[in-house]
Amino acid sequence: MLIVTGTPRSGTSMWMQILVAAGFEAIGEAFPGDWRALMSSANPDGYWESQLLGGIYYRTNPHPLTGAFLFPDQTNFHAVKIMVPGLVRSDLAYVGRVIGTVREWRQFAVSRARLRELHREHAGLESHELILRHELPPALEWWVDNYGLLRDIATRRYAAHVCSYQSLIEDPEASIAEVLGWLGRGDQARALQVVRPERQTVHATTPTPADPQVDAVDIEVFDDLYDHIHRGRPLSAAFLIKLNDTDARLRPRLLAHEAQARISAAQEMLAQLEGSNSSP
Repeated sequence: MLIVTGTPRSGTSMWMQILVAAGFEAIGEAFPGDWRALMSSANPDGYWESQLLGGIYYRTNPHPLTGAFLFPDQTNFHAVKIMVPGLVRSDLAYVGRVIGTVREWRQFAVSRARLRELHREHAGLESHELILRHELPPALEWWVDNYGLLRDIATRRYAAHVCSYQSLIEDPEASIAEVLGWLGRGDQARALQVVRPERQTVHATTPTPADPQVDAVDIEVFDDLYDHIHRGRPLSAAFLIKLNDTDARLRPRLLAHEAQARISAAQEMLAQLEGSNSSP
């Protein structure tokens, strides 16, 4: 399959729209279910998501409800959006080519916070249910997903093209031509028509909330990694060592966050239970 991946709010939906306009068959819908009513304000052009968003593996293929099975040789140039954790767990037989898109981490942090708030407004979840999602601080989520993507590409060695979201916005003609040339097919003129830079709502000058989970050393590495991707710079052996060292330094914080999220969720549930029992 032709997999589009990245963090949420990194341009994955736009790349799906580009591929559909270029003539590739897509797995998924622009607005699954009732998403048009709930989520069109965040992305009026659609998301192109499916049950494969979390990966192509035994839980999703065959389809858990219909039993439909996707065969690798029948889906070679079918475009599908899969988030990074799903890509990592996907069966390698289905990973044909991967288009990875990366957004500058400060822009991502602001956009991600907005999307989470939109989800909360529409889902109406209890506070402990929100905690049980183990939502990482956006800066750490950005790191986990993008480091995980690079590590998966290096480990499993599939064909991948990783670019920045900003490069697509700044020069869509060059970005689309490069990807379609790499794929060897696709209508570039039609694909170019779906890129709408005016829809971008978060820019480099947008203030980013302070994140106590990252320090100056982390920020330097985040910025350097993004610069490599945005400018198409190769990752040297020395830089890869720096990335591995950064992940080793951040990993305890990630585990601590998950553990605290579980504790907070349990405390919240107990408090609600005690409150209901004490009510007359």
